[in-house]
Amino acid sequence: MNAKKKNVIAIILGGGQGSRLYPLTESRSKPAVPIGGKYRLVDIPISNCMNSDIYRIFVLTQFNSASLNAHIKNTYNFSIFSHSFVDILAAEQTPDNPTWFQGTADAVRQCMPHFLNHEFDYALILSGDQLYQMDFNEMVEEHIKRQADITIATLPVNAKDAPEFGILKTNAESCIESFIEKPAKELLPDWESDVSDQMKEEGKHYLASMGIYIFNKDLLVDIMSNKETKDFGKEIIPQAVGHKKILSYQYEGYWTDIGNIDSFFKANIGLTEDLPKFNLFDDTNKIYTRPRLLPPSKFQKTMVERSLISEGCILNAKEINNSVIGIRSRLGTGTVIQNCYIMGNDFYQNIDEMDADVTNGKLLVGIGERCYINNALVDKNCRIGNDVHINGGNHLSDFSTDLYAIKDGIVVIKKGAVIPDNFSIK
Repeated sequence: MNAKKKNVIAIILGGGQGSRLYPLTESRSKPAVPIGGKYRLVDIPISNCMNSDIYRIFVLTQFNSASLNAHIKNTYNFSIFSHSFVDILAAEQTPDNPTWFQGTADAVRQCMPHFLNHEFDYALILSGDQLYQMDFNEMVEEHIKRQADITIATLPVNAKDAPEFGILKTNAESCIESFIEKPAKELLPDWESDVSDQMKEEGKHYLASMGIYIFNKDLLVDIMSNKETKDFGKEIIPQAVGHKKILSYQYEGYWTDIGNIDSFFKANIGLTEDLPKFNLFDDTNKIYTRPRLLPPSKFQKTMVERSLISEGCILNAKEINNSVIGIRSRLGTGTVIQNCYIMGNDFYQNIDEMDADVTNGKLLVGIGERCYINNALVDKNCRIGNDVHINGGNHLSDFSTDLYAIKDGIVVIKKGAVIPDNFSIK
């Protein structure tokens, strides 16, 4: 029996202002941030749902949602004869809710009237900024089989990572008995749970909440009636422990929270590995996104090593190494790109536009000639001149200007920035 027949709706939480992902979230919401050269972050949870036969999906957001709306509208179109949909629910002021979303639970509460317009028995609540591939069918089946009130997806972690998470402790039946938010290291010996032998060998004795929940409908409706609780992880789950049957569903695959620039950058560069932990080439776990009908990418005297090249690129670069090159990218002759995520462009310039820019002394869209760019993240639609030298790394301190920001040694060129010839960040 698949999840669709089990009457599941999915609710994807788009997150708040996304300040930790600034400047990528300066003009777009977190779920709309481009990832992997051709996808958006929101494609990950939506694809996981679709691969699990869950086709009724809500995406909740409130900040800079225009590009997210456009992406959803142009990507997820189902037959008019089906009951499938991906709907965006933006924060709206009503007589009952005069405020913006005040947290993850408050977002669900404010949108409950929309959910209740549909028949469902279980609500699958997901985050819009995580990278993983997971079959929710198994989690739903376990929830039903064990007659749980709430099921939480948990990830075994080691002692080094445990203080960064909400840690759950389970009993012999995998039911959650206690919860602690970001425990100090000296408290960890009391918070070990039963994990698989493989996880024990890797030193992963603690169960971290992944922020993925299944709620029975009646319980969710009841919990949402309390307007004082604003957040699932900080309030609802801790308050339910000891009072409700909460099942831990252990997941041992790859999972990362795209919470900041460093984790976002590493997740993208990690896609270039010979055997990446997040496998874009897994035919049973397809990642769906907007079909753009772009031409093949074109190369000229370019040496490419361990990199992902998206469609529609025109690449005359000398070398591309350990990098992700996004759609419609243009790289000039003699340019070297290393350890970079180049997001690409939303459009092509035609010959007349390029001639006009050259005549008027404007830079072309893309990256110019003889540039050296290392440890950088170049957002969309940038115009980078010739002989630009950008060398990111730990020797650089955090810094921000109108054109770029430096975070954890990663140089982030802001969306649409114009970087002049001979510009240098060393």
